[in-house]
Amino acid sequence: MGFLIRIVVNAFAIWIVTLIPALMVSVIPFPPGETLQLVLTLLLVAAIFALVNTIIGTVIKVLAFPLYILTLGLIGLVINAFLLWLTAWITGFWDWGLRVEDFWWGLVAAIIISLINWLAGLILRPKKD
Repeated sequence: MGFLIRIVVNAFAIWIVTLIPALMVSVIPFPPGETLQLVLTLLLVAAIFALVNTIIGTVIKVLAFPLYILTLGLIGLVINAFLLWLTAWITGFWDWGLRVEDFWWGLVAAIIISLINWLAGLILRPKKD
């Protein structure tokens, strides 16, 4: 259940980022491009992003642990931007998916996605008694 909630929150965060035109991040929906196709595309892109973040992101974060210490964690922002760009690259093989036009604007988009995920985690976290 937690993975599904994570996908929905990621889809919402990606959708919010695509609403900011200056970031040059867009989602190209499945044809014919109606609202349902956009929602399904966002959910699929979010699932791919979650898998990339879980599998590849974990390996990169373990290998980059010394850089985390040297940069006081700021390398995490670059790693998150790379994972977002990697998701866009993976979905770029089809006519639908995530498009990130510039890596550095992708960095800003990754920061916004991380902030939205953090806020959703605070709100949706189960309360411990």
